[in-house]
Amino acid sequence: MKQSNKFLCGLFAIATFLMTSGSVLAQSYPSKPIRIVFPFATGGGGDFVARFIAQRLSETLRQSVYVENRPGAGGLTGSDMAIREPADGYTLLLISNSYTVNPSVYNVKFDPIKGITPIARISEGPLMIVANPAFKPSTTKELISAAKAEPGKFNFASGGTGSVVHLAAERFGSMADIKMTHVPYKSTGQAITDVIGGQVDLVFASTASALAYVNAGKLKPIAVTGMKRLASLPHVPTVNESGLPGYEVILWHGLIGPKNMPPEIVARLNDAIQKILKMPETAQRLESEGVVPAVDGTPAKFEALIKEEVGIWAKVAAGAGIKKPE
Repeated sequence: MKQSNKFLCGLFAIATFLMTSGSVLAQSYPSKPIRIVFPFATGGGGDFVARFIAQRLSETLRQSVYVENRPGAGGLTGSDMAIREPADGYTLLLISNSYTVNPSVYNVKFDPIKGITPIARISEGPLMIVANPAFKPSTTKELISAAKAEPGKFNFASGGTGSVVHLAAERFGSMADIKMTHVPYKSTGQAITDVIGGQVDLVFASTASALAYVNAGKLKPIAVTGMKRLASLPHVPTVNESGLPGYEVILWHGLIGPKNMPPEIVARLNDAIQKILKMPETAQRLESEGVVPAVDGTPAKFEALIKEEVGIWAKVAAGAGIKKPE
């Protein structure tokens, strides 16, 4: 009986220690600067989101949070480096849809689902289908009809083969049963420049990269790829409502960390991000870039989204005949 009591007391002591140590860990974190790795070059919507959330986390956590750009290989260079760092919460990685595309177009050296710790989504927003102003089709229906009448006549630009904007266009073509010619560029900026110049017909672009040109009349908006119209462009319809029911592509950004991060630290970061996303000034600032705060909240929902999109883009890449490098 005494041995049984000692055993139970020992279990209780261990449980108490674990709970206390977890609480202490959460309270003491962060005790030094936090690095957010952004696996692309400076500039653009993703870099803006990284620097925005770094600044706000610095204020909320009362600790320095900074962004380190590590571009290369479609985001793989920075991603591979970041998730191999210690899982102590001091190196995080800002990802977007391209993270879920990469396993289908590159030889990824890590498990994109089981090899990470999801923390929180931050922003979301649709792509825009934009064309040169002289491009005759002005609606989704007109584009699909014209492309069916002359298969392969129209072309679309992208920021590179296997990029999310490339696969968004391929998914559009597959669902609409049309064929357009892909013209890859080294960056979305170069792709947009040539659409404006008339060398290419259209591009699926992030709202952040296309909005200023649309407002200036240099690009013609055909549709947005979300299920809701943009508040900043209420006259531009969604693809779903204007000719291709069920089509949706949302560009998002979120934070992940290395595998096996302590749950207490994940909760601390997630709680801080949710508070930031609920601030009225956050919505105003993000909307100026054509995106809105993500509302799904939990790490579990973020993990489910990553898993779902890895599967979706694998099917799109296979259907488009995109092969991984040898």
